[in-house]
Amino acid sequence: MPTTIQNQSAFQRIEVIDALRGFSLAGIVFCHMLENFVASPIPMTAIEAMNPSIIDQIADGFVSFLFRGKFFALFSFLFGLSFFIQMDNGSKRGTSFGGRFFWRLVILFAIGFLHSMFYRGDILTLYAFLGVFLIPFYKVNNKWLLGIAALLFLGIGRYVVFYFTNGEGLFTKEELSPDSPMIAAYFELLQNGSIIEVFKSNAIEGNINKSEFQFGVFSRGYLTFGFFLLGLFIGRIEFFKNYLTKKKLIKRLWVGALILLGISIVSMAGIFSSMGPDVQFNSWTSMFGLTFFDLMNVAMTILIVAIFIILYKKNKPKKFLEKFIPYGKMALTNYVFQSIVGTFIFFGWGLGYLAKIPNSYVFLMAIVIITIQMWLSKIWQKYFYYGPLEWIWRSLTFFKLMPMKRKI
Repeated sequence: MPTTIQNQSAFQRIEVIDALRGFSLAGIVFCHMLENFVASPIPMTAIEAMNPSIIDQIADGFVSFLFRGKFFALFSFLFGLSFFIQMDNGSKRGTSFGGRFFWRLVILFAIGFLHSMFYRGDILTLYAFLGVFLIPFYKVNNKWLLGIAALLFLGIGRYVVFYFTNGEGLFTKEELSPDSPMIAAYFELLQNGSIIEVFKSNAIEGNINKSEFQFGVFSRGYLTFGFFLLGLFIGRIEFFKNYLTKKKLIKRLWVGALILLGISIVSMAGIFSSMGPDVQFNSWTSMFGLTFFDLMNVAMTILIVAIFIILYKKNKPKKFLEKFIPYGKMALTNYVFQSIVGTFIFFGWGLGYLAKIPNSYVFLMAIVIITIQMWLSKIWQKYFYYGPLEWIWRSLTFFKLMPMKRKI
């Protein structure tokens, strides 16, 4: 038996993690599909075209409340957890995995950059960049991990940026709003531009705007790193190895998340309603409002994890949730593939249905894409050890071709 397969058996995958990863990817598909893979503010005329009926508005509201801002966080949490597992497995083998993990991030950045040509909202390049800063935290005390994560969730990154910029952009002076000329021009490009024109825009302007969203006052990148640290902590306490016996901790998680959710919603609503109908993100008041919005998403993410684990412990729900395991094992391949399919459906270089399909139908289309990907993932893993991109990533990581085809 090849050494790599022996290593796999020595360090068995924890299937509940793969199931949760697949589940989080499904949530991301819903978000991207209902955003038509625009990955930027959408002009109001297009939003109205995508939501012509009350059913479409309900579908969009459902995805906004339950998925947007939550499943990216869940994916980020699992990235931090995977980092711990890889570093820990390396330690158990008697080797340091830090250098190898850094090289792994370089490869991920390259894959992510190619992916961003299709979809400028790519998160792989962000994960690769932030993952470098995760390596020194591997041996940091748990109290410091949780403390720094808490500060990030409470908006420390946003406040520092706002203190120095007063709401002005870090990377661009263009306003990232639906009525911005820059946004209108990009939307026009997606509707009518060639694939080369879209690639060029996403490679340059797209990464600049993404950097603004991630590290400006909207602070998504700082939250992402906070979830990395939370995933690292959860890995250390072996939560998923022993989730069947963690009843008290799971109860504390969902109760605490519900309390935080209630406080955040009330506070956010109070702050933004006091600012009137035209909210501008150029005051400390709006910064506090954004922080409560983030805390709402943090609470929802923790609640989703707790509910998932509670259901996974029960036989009937577990049978359904286990269907996400193959999907989660091929998360990288499925994440990139759904972007290629989605952009082909909506963008002008493909079928050109941007803002032309009501959201209720797009919601159903997302279900179809997820179902097909889950089915293909299950079939693929009957014959192969890894998904295509997972195999490339792993082979480049270790500088050798990994065994791919299973012996049937």
